[in-house]
Amino acid sequence: MKLIVIGCGRVGSTIAKRFASEGWDVTAVDEKEAALSRLGENWTGGFIVGHGMDASVLRDAGIEEADAVVVSTDGDNTNLVIGQVAQKRFGIDCTVVRILDPARADFYRERGLRTICPTATAIDALTEAVRSCDIPQSRQEASV
Repeated sequence: MKLIVIGCGRVGSTIAKRFASEGWDVTAVDEKEAALSRLGENWTGGFIVGHGMDASVLRDAGIEEADAVVVSTDGDNTNLVIGQVAQKRFGIDCTVVRILDPARADFYRERGLRTICPTATAIDALTEAVRSCDIPQSRQEASV
């Protein structure tokens, strides 16, 4: 199985290493060559320096043979464009895109793009964490 990871920051590099450890053929793409250090000394996958919106960079990364693409740069607009290119132009059905804005994540999800929104996940988790606290009834009444 072939995975292309666009954006090799904390999230992208961890995903790349995780799938590589599971036997996937992984190529990471990042604009900064220094991002390669996030993959560690024992990285055996591919690494391409370039912008993920550049079709030639995607081709160099092997997108035409890819089974999946993860897009996790630090910009929602960039991620959306790259995700749509991977999905529509290169026909990668399993394209997963990180979007920080919950409304935009929902909008594009409704249009067929697989989006992950860490902001929405954090909101849900924090809300549930507060609700799970054992707050004495007297404090609840005093705040009303």
